Amino acid sequence: MAFGIPRIHFYEICDQSWFPPFLREKVQACLTLLWIKRFPPFQPSSPATVIAKALRSLLGPSIKNYTFIDFCSGAGGPTPQFEREVNRALELESIQKYHDIQNHAATPPRRKDANAPNNNNNHLDNTLNTSDEENDTSVDFILTDLHPHIPSWRLASSHSPHLHYVPHPIDASASPPNLLSLIHTSPPLHHRKPFRLFSLAFHHFPDPLARAVLKDTLLTASGFAIFELQSRDPASLLTALLLGPVLWATSWYYFWGDWVHLFWTYVVPVVPVVVVLDGLVSALRTRDRGEVLRLMDEVRDVPEGWRVGWRFESGKGMHTWPCGEANWFVGVKDG
Repeated sequence: MAFGIPRIHFYEICDQSWFPPFLREKVQACLTLLWIKRFPPFQPSSPATVIAKALRSLLGPSIKNYTFIDFCSGAGGPTPQFEREVNRALELESIQKYHDIQNHAATPPRRKDANAPNNNNNHLDNTLNTSDEENDTSVDFILTDLHPHIPSWRLASSHSPHLHYVPHPIDASASPPNLLSLIHTSPPLHHRKPFRLFSLAFHHFPDPLARAVLKDTLLTASGFAIFELQSRDPASLLTALLLGPVLWATSWYYFWGDWVHLFWTYVVPVVPVVVVLDGLVSALRTRDRGEVLRLMDEVRDVPEGWRVGWRFESGKGMHTWPCGEANWFVGVKDG
């Protein structure tokens, strides 16, 4: 029980079949906006940037060993921003490493035995003359959902060769074993290990579905991360209430020209009201570390020792001063 508040799986309006799809798209567009934009001075960087930094920090150099599959991507959410942030950082690291090698090679060697071999240039040559696959420092991200948003995903993926999408429904509790093979790239994506992302998504699953998702994840993936922008605490409830005024103040700027969106924001304010109400419910639905581990303990019909080799880590980071805090639960399988 987080902060004495029990987890309550209330219904979110956007999850309901009776909620009009065109309004659901507008709400999801607002959620994407809240992920990727920053609002100074309360946000030094966007929530997506905070999470991308956390992902790089948690995985370290091994981040290049994975292909990241985002489940429940909605309209795209933060994943395109994750892809940009992570690959930009990897590119800068690669450039710095290249310059360090060049500077080392250009340094005059100390006096030594004339018969000793000189390996400086060989080291540089070996570093620069590697295969394209070894020199490729970028990692790939894949958008998936039970209800694919193909137009939005197509637009997002057109901006990067490392952002892809699966155009047909993907169930996070029963994902196809050949999921990475469904994306045709060169080199193929399946030469790296699958890492699943659940960004502002895992709290949507009721306990039976959450157990099924964790079971499928631990049996078929090499890593996963559950990212939430809220916790089950008073500060997160306050942050959710503040989303209404934020959208009221900024929607005219970010959605100018989308007159349907603006009508349902300012004339009949369904969009901001749903964002606030669903935000409050999301906070009450969010699980802490102990509750996620308990779900794993409750999984049935799995091989003995199915969790052997898995390491789990959790943490928090502020995305909006003074009360907006992200939290994460990450699992990585050794080997």
